[in-house]
Amino acid sequence: MYNTIKLFVQSKLFTGFIIWLIVINGITLGLETSKNITENFGAYLYAFDAFVITVFTIEIILRIYVHRLSFFKDPWSLFDFIIVAVSLVPSNSGFEIFRILRVFRLFRLITVVPQMRKIVTALVSVIPAMASIAALLTLFFYIFAIMATNLYGESFPQWFGTLGESFYTLFQVMTLESWSMGIVRPIMQAHPFAWLFFVPFIFIITFIMINLIVAIVVDAMNEMATQEKKEDPTISELKALKNEIKELKDLISNIRDQ
Repeated sequence: MYNTIKLFVQSKLFTGFIIWLIVINGITLGLETSKNITENFGAYLYAFDAFVITVFTIEIILRIYVHRLSFFKDPWSLFDFIIVAVSLVPSNSGFEIFRILRVFRLFRLITVVPQMRKIVTALVSVIPAMASIAALLTLFFYIFAIMATNLYGESFPQWFGTLGESFYTLFQVMTLESWSMGIVRPIMQAHPFAWLFFVPFIFIITFIMINLIVAIVVDAMNEMATQEKKEDPTISELKALKNEIKELKDLISNIRDQ
């Protein structure tokens, strides 16, 4: 019985069924945002939603039965457990937020699709490095926001009237969204040398700091790919076979020399 359930839970057919169920559930959750569709097909959508959470609950129970305590030691399994547990909370008066949180079920694709899980693992591994860059980025933003408030706060209070408004405006400039014609050029009409402030800001924040974050993520992905190649049994077998062929060649050469 145990082995049968274990094979069933770990089978590709069951995993594929769960993936498709998550995808279809994501579509139905999107359809529920339409008032017309909800009025006409709401009963069917809610019935399917109940079917989905029932299947997910049974899946979690079977996985706990198969893996026992090790289930709760696996972060991804705990992630699935929490998402399903949230879905089981009744969305009655006072708990409407849990109905909205049902959309978090779509995150289960991360746990059942290996490639997604690898990407998330890589992102989590670079959090310390990204936190350092984020702290440095915040420091630059704070310094430039103080300078911008003092320089342009009186002339353009809608953009730089307060420190918070300066932060938001500089964030817009960082994204390069309407930064030139929408912000900098109007400021330059009143302050001709404003470009001396904004050009270094864009160069430091947009072109250097943001690209550092991208570089860290790319490096983590490359390191993970390299690690997978090292752990790939096929590659190890090929290397072992290559060494054996080399030894045979050396042995044949020695025999011929004798």
